[in-house]
Amino acid sequence: MKKFQIIKPWKTKKKASFYFYYVLFTTIIVLIASSISSGIGEFLYKKYEIPNFYVVIGLSFIVGLIMAVFIGKVLLSPIKNLKNNMNKVAEGDFSVKVTEDSIFDEVDDMYHYFNMMMDELRATEIIQSDFISNVSHEFKTPINAIEGYITLLSDDNISVEEKEQYVEKIMKNTERMSQLISNVLLLSKLENQTIDTKIKSFSLDEQIRQVIILLEPKWVEKNVEFDIELDEIDYLGNEGIMFHVWNNLIGNAIKFGPKNGKITIQLKKDDKVKFIIEDEGPGIDEESIKFIFNKFYQTDTSHKSDGNGLGLSLVKKIVDLYNGSIIVENKENSGCRFTVIL
Repeated sequence: MKKFQIIKPWKTKKKASFYFYYVLFTTIIVLIASSISSGIGEFLYKKYEIPNFYVVIGLSFIVGLIMAVFIGKVLLSPIKNLKNNMNKVAEGDFSVKVTEDSIFDEVDDMYHYFNMMMDELRATEIIQSDFISNVSHEFKTPINAIEGYITLLSDDNISVEEKEQYVEKIMKNTERMSQLISNVLLLSKLENQTIDTKIKSFSLDEQIRQVIILLEPKWVEKNVEFDIELDEIDYLGNEGIMFHVWNNLIGNAIKFGPKNGKITIQLKKDDKVKFIIEDEGPGIDEESIKFIFNKFYQTDTSHKSDGNGLGLSLVKKIVDLYNGSIIVENKENSGCRFTVIL
């Protein structure tokens, strides 16, 4: 089998190897030592009657000392430099970066991969920090609301109608927290690939119908009309995970679509499975389309509508899990179209 050489794009030119410098330096030292040993040995024997044996020992010691200094100062200094920087990383400093200007080819490689690792660590740290901040914010909103309504309920002067209204608000915010926890846990499992892979064949079109029925209170409230065309498809996958895809996409279409509007749903099978859902809502501005699959990203920054910005991120992770793709685009007149290809 033919082997292909990996081209390293970060290199402007091929540098000499560590072995080249080591062999070159050793050869020069040995040649110099050999050339002067006979002359020095003869001189010392005539002058002080020192045997040539001691001269060889002395020169060997000097050569060894020079080699030790060369190895310690030149060859091992990049490793010491890397060790010092790794100690900084261990102490929590992720801003460390080493300069890739060594005369050794191997050291340049080592420094480059170290810098790549640090770039990834910095990116991970930022994502983790943002994730914690967003989760804290999303939990804080319903907790504050629940606390406020409980305070209002403690007032003996409020009417029965007001009490029922406050209890309903508490239930709604509790449900919101429960949904957030479920989404965060599921997203964490998907990202860490620890999701339980209960693969089996199930009816994809029937699952979509079940989701529509489950969401009936929401679309009845808005008097939404459905135009549904579903091919009969048996799909091999995790039925529980796939449920989240349709639940989020159809739920969003209901939530962002207008009252008395229409939602079109199609499920087709050619060489691949294709699910298309269209609504008549305001659509998504072009800048937001690039970020809607990011965790906690919401186009509605005012938070007037329920949600925590995890739904579409979950959809994307699940679709990626099955090597599929999801496409979002605005319709010509109004509304939005999501296409899932499995």
